[in-house]
Amino acid sequence: MFQWSKKVVKSVTFNPEIGDESLLAQVESYLEAQPEKTFSDLCKEALWQALCVPDSVRPSPNTASLPMEQQIGELQRQMAGLEERFFAKESNRLEAMESQILQLTQQVAQLAIILNQGVYNQSSNSSVPAAEVVNNFVSTPNPTPQEVDPVISRLSQYLDDF
Repeated sequence: MFQWSKKVVKSVTFNPEIGDESLLAQVESYLEAQPEKTFSDLCKEALWQALCVPDSVRPSPNTASLPMEQQIGELQRQMAGLEERFFAKESNRLEAMESQILQLTQQVAQLAIILNQGVYNQSSNSSVPAAEVVNNFVSTPNPTPQEVDPVISRLSQYLDDF
């Protein structure tokens, strides 16, 4: 098997025939239009296409000519951008979850206030033990909802912590 050195130089000869001269003119105009490409790049692209090599195996044209340090830097920049987008997305999800937890906590506090008011009102009017009142209250809710004072609602969540 043929062993390649680190850099192999091959030459292309253009003969003074009409076909070769027109091809050389096309090559020169192509390279003038795209100054970032070299004759070597053009030859490699043509060989990749002529040999029907799949795109997945080919080196990408924008990174093939870059030094390894630049490629690493580019990958690091891409990775940093990906991390930023990921953490921003996760931060938004976390904030949404915290908001939902806060809403649920407020709803539980309001229900506790309603329950306590109902137990207090029913227990002051009868001699039924409080546990039975709570069970009856939960199983048969009052059809007319009572208005909850917003100040008491906000303060009740702090009282529940004590």
